[in-house]
Amino acid sequence: MTILEQVQEVLVWCTVINYVVLIVWFAVFIGAHDWLYQLHHRWFHLSTEHFDALHYAGMAVYKIGILIFNLVPMVACFLIS
Repeated sequence: MTILEQVQEVLVWCTVINYVVLIVWFAVFIGAHDWLYQLHHRWFHLSTEHFDALHYAGMAVYKIGILIFNLVPMVACFLIS
């Protein structure tokens, strides 16, 4: 196994793990929204709209990070191999 193949394998697993984290975050956000809001409201006193916007923005930034740091290098490695 070459170094390039090892890097490809690591990037594939990083992408999979990060997307699982994103899906779990989304599932908890949808499934336990009220509980999660109450938990965060105790600490930060956010409105529901602000809470939803922060989580949506956080998920968007996380997804962009996955694309930039995992998916694009993985595709580049597959293209050069």
